[in-house]
Order: sequence, then structure tokens, then C-alpha cells
Amino acid sequence: MTRLIQIVFAVMLLLPGAARADTDALYDAMGLDRIVDVMRAEGLVYGAEMATDFLNGVGGPDWDRAVDDIYDTGKMTATLKTAFGDAMGDTDTAPLIAFFNSEVGSEIVALEISAREALLDDAVDEASRTQLEAALADDDPRLTLIRSYIDANDLVESNVVGALNSNYAFYSGLVDGGAFPFDMTEDQIIRDVWEQEQEIRAETEEWIQSYLLMAYQPLSDAQIESYITLSKTPEGAALNRALFESFNTMFTEISRALGLAASIYMGGQEL
Repeated sequence: MTRLIQIVFAVMLLLPGAARADTDALYDAMGLDRIVDVMRAEGLVYGAEMATDFLNGVGGPDWDRAVDDIYDTGKMTATLKTAFGDAMGDTDTAPLIAFFNSEVGSEIVALEISAREALLDDAVDEASRTQLEAALADDDPRLTLIRSYIDANDLVESNVVGALNSNYAFYSGLVDGGAFPFDMTEDQIIRDVWEQEQEIRAETEEWIQSYLLMAYQPLSDAQIESYITLSKTPEGAALNRALFESFNTMFTEISRALGLAASIYMGGQEL
């Protein structure tokens, strides 16, 4: 009996390491480190916009350094990788790794990343939205296929929830940092955040459609349909949940840190 217990315990020790290795392989196949690099670039742009629009330019070089530290790729990657591995749990990663290492999967990853990088340019972003308007006006069948992919992964709802969570974390950071000249309750924070839901939803729907319509333009309908098929498998659904949980964890940390950093320069000002 003792020997059996030892064997079972040894297997239990081995499994998490093996599962983590598989998850790391999936992480790499999906190019998530490159996504983090793009998100850092997006974050630095957002930080610069905050300095002008939210802080009225009072932050200066200190604010720039704070934003640079908050969007540190090492920190972001560590948080994301750990959260992703935890969220994937014991999901069978083999079919997912096989897909993203395939010719189609690799192309999809490359297109998603390159499109995200391109959208850092305001002119490209505007062009993608114009392309969406044209697709809507023409009732483009490709847009219908893109929407099928969006629906299969519940992208709009998940992104809206993620944005609301990030906004809540940001407000919490402001409050904890003493940004307001009054006591702000949790109920007030929730109300203020929830008031942004419709605007966030409209922007999310437009951005996701325009982004994917541009990103997947070189793909055939069959290639997109293969991605949709993967998304509908138990493994694909688990991956989608894990991605949103892990990115939500990362962005919640970032948003709270931004709120705390911004509170220093607000000094109890009214918003």
C-alpha cells in the first residue's frame, strides 16, 4: 500500500510540470509574447493620451517613467503566462498546439499580430473602420463569416466585461491613491463604471469587426471556417476562456497601477 501511495504521489508531482510545459508550448505557438509587445506599445500611446486628456499635462517625465514601468513586458509576460497556465488547467492542449503550429494556424497568428501592430497607426485604424462601413453597406458575406467567428468565441461580451473590470480597477486605484476630494464608495464606482457600458459595447463591436475583417483578409473562407470549428471544440472553448481570464488578470493589474500612478498628479481634483 505504501508503494502504491508513493507511485500515485510521484505521478501527481509530474503532472503539473508536464501540463505547464504543454501550456507553455501553446503559449509560444500562439505568439503571445509578441502580443504582449504590441500591448506595451498600445499602452505607451494610451499613457501619453492620458497625460494630455486626463492629467492636463502635469505628469511630465515622471508620468512617462511610471507608464513605462507599468507596461514593462517582463512583468506583463510573467503575469499573463502564469494566469494562462492556471486557467488552462488540465485541458488537452495537443489539438490546439497542432492547429497553431500548422500552416493555417501559423498564418492566422501572424496576421492577427501584424494587424494589431498596424492599428497603432491612426490612419490604418481609420481605414479599417472605413472598410467595415463598406462591408456593412454591401452586406459583405465575409463580414457574416467574421461575425460567426466573433459569436463562436463570445468576443464582444467577453471584451466588454474585461473593459468594465479594467475600468473598475482603474477607479479603485484612483480612490486608494486619494485622487478625489471626497469619499467614493464601491457602489459609486460600480455605478460610474456601469454607465460606460453602452459606449464600451458600441466601440468594442466596431473595433473587433474592423480589426478581424482587416486581419483575416488574406485568408480563404475555408481557413476561417477551420478556426471557427476549432473554437467550437471543448479544447477551443477552454482556450478562449483561459485567454480572457489571463488577459483580464493582466489588464486588471495594469489598470489599478495606472489609477494609483494617476492619483499622485490629481491631488484631490474633481474629475
